[in-house]
Amino acid sequence: MRHMSDPMRIFDRALLRRRRERAAPSIQRVTPVLEAAAEILLDRLEDTSRRFSRALDIGGRGSVAPALRARGVDHVVSIDLSPRMAGRAGGLPLAADEEWLPFAPASFDLVVANLSLHWVNDLPGALLQIRQALAPDGLFLASLPILGTLQSLRTTLAEAEATLRGGISPRISPFPELRDGAALLQRAGFAMPVADRDRLDLRFRTPMALIADLRAAGEGNAVLARDSRIPPRALFPLAFSTLPSQDGSVAMPLEMVILTGWAPAEGQPQPARRGSAQARLADALGTVEHKAGGPTRH
Repeated sequence: MRHMSDPMRIFDRALLRRRRERAAPSIQRVTPVLEAAAEILLDRLEDTSRRFSRALDIGGRGSVAPALRARGVDHVVSIDLSPRMAGRAGGLPLAADEEWLPFAPASFDLVVANLSLHWVNDLPGALLQIRQALAPDGLFLASLPILGTLQSLRTTLAEAEATLRGGISPRISPFPELRDGAALLQRAGFAMPVADRDRLDLRFRTPMALIADLRAAGEGNAVLARDSRIPPRALFPLAFSTLPSQDGSVAMPLEMVILTGWAPAEGQPQPARRGSAQARLADALGTVEHKAGGPTRH
């Protein structure tokens, strides 16, 4: 067990579990957003002729398991930190921690994580466990919020807190960058890793409606370094007063990275050996190749 000061510990997982438990009865408030993100993610299934029969839904909150069943996946296990949330997910429910998956190797041929892995402390370790839970040639699909999500809210809260308290504390979860996606998959041993960018353009009637939806989804601040004191009464009014809005409504796009990776198997396409190409890209493009520090090559 890691010590609380371990730099790998960014999130308070016990607090996250409690917030998911409280949010379970109100999850339908944000179902349209979760389902829209799941549809973007599961569209990747149309790119393969492979058919899946044993799927693991990680933190889908009711958005993934029904959609998988509609696509012909017969057996779906839904896990969540929160037992109540797992019970509402739509698959065979199991309360489990994404950081310690309780499954034997090769248990599934499909694993889907829709907007859930951004609360994991050791993401490379979690991805490695997911890959081990996949049968050879099994598919992993995940969507994660990335840098840019909630950015205007992050900025206005920081500015308001600096004004009121002379300093800032983390009030919104840190998000990974798009460029990290494929490297994380490769590090975990996935074959043919792909990281794509996508987004949902969301608009909220008021800033408080945005906060209410985050709470309804169980997405409250669970950063270990958060300030546990009660926020100043003026914090949110001051932050909201500078939040960009149009006719009182607030645009807050959900920027996502879509991760796709396969469990290695014999017969899968392999990348060509470096330097084995028989033709030059410059020739195909009808242009000139310039080597760094060397003469022009025609």
